[in-house]
Amino acid sequence: MTQNQTAAIIILCSVLGIVALNSLYVVDQTEQVVITQFGEPVGKPVKAPGMHFKTPFIQAVNKFDNRILEWDGYPSEIPTRDKKFIWVDVTGRWRIEDPLLFLRTLHSEKIAQSRIDDIMDGITRNLITRYNIVDVVRSTNTIMSVASSADEITSQADVEKIEVGRDEITRQILDNARQILREYGIEMIDLRIKRINYIQSVQEKVFERMISERKRAAEQMRSEGQGIRAEIEGQKEKDLKKIESEAYLETQKIRGAADAKATAIYGGAYSKDPDFYAFTSTIEKYPATLKGGRLVLTTDSDFVKYLKRADAK
Repeated sequence: MTQNQTAAIIILCSVLGIVALNSLYVVDQTEQVVITQFGEPVGKPVKAPGMHFKTPFIQAVNKFDNRILEWDGYPSEIPTRDKKFIWVDVTGRWRIEDPLLFLRTLHSEKIAQSRIDDIMDGITRNLITRYNIVDVVRSTNTIMSVASSADEITSQADVEKIEVGRDEITRQILDNARQILREYGIEMIDLRIKRINYIQSVQEKVFERMISERKRAAEQMRSEGQGIRAEIEGQKEKDLKKIESEAYLETQKIRGAADAKATAIYGGAYSKDPDFYAFTSTIEKYPATLKGGRLVLTTDSDFVKYLKRADAK
């Protein structure tokens, strides 16, 4: 083999290698591919992972992310229907649903993010300006809920009522965004109002109203608690008087029975020997009577007759 033939073979192999490399492309599991020929899409999008072929040199591979992507908007100052200015920060999740349409309209994810920013800002601003600030902030007219064992007690203060609420406004923003972004091959999966900040002048008024509402609710709860407390204390006093009355009755019964038994014993002892009973009773009274002080008695008193007998003996 001559030197020229060897060089020709090397050149041919190099060309074939270049052609082969340009004909093959790999699709990752997180990607989807659109093949274009002279800038125009060819065939259907390729979403199956693995190695695929294309026409070398004249066809190009356009890869797009197949995962759920994050969109985080910039806070926007928006006036509400009641002329209150607030900062609204919205975030969402989206994915490329139709890569062919996405390629024709937006070409890249970077441009898509910018386009979503514009669309979402317009939708959010348009919807929030239709409602009062209370609808943007709250989702329910109930400000406090306390569950008891018997049922659920809901304490409602005299607060401003909402028309639709924050949850419904968020749903409306999401529905409008899905309808518009579908024209770009994008599916908006979810959306949330991440944060709402008030401008300084509004903040002070809102905080004052919130404090006032909570104070009214606290006063109502405190009043209900005082009523329950009075009821419990009244029942306690009633039960205590009942217990004391029953205890006093039982004491009197026991004392009466004891007195009757003692009387019967004294009566029995007296009937057996009245003189001895009189003697022992009088002797028992001497220590208490003669202890200290001065006692004046006549000589014929029955109380000292036993003392006189003792002196006589």
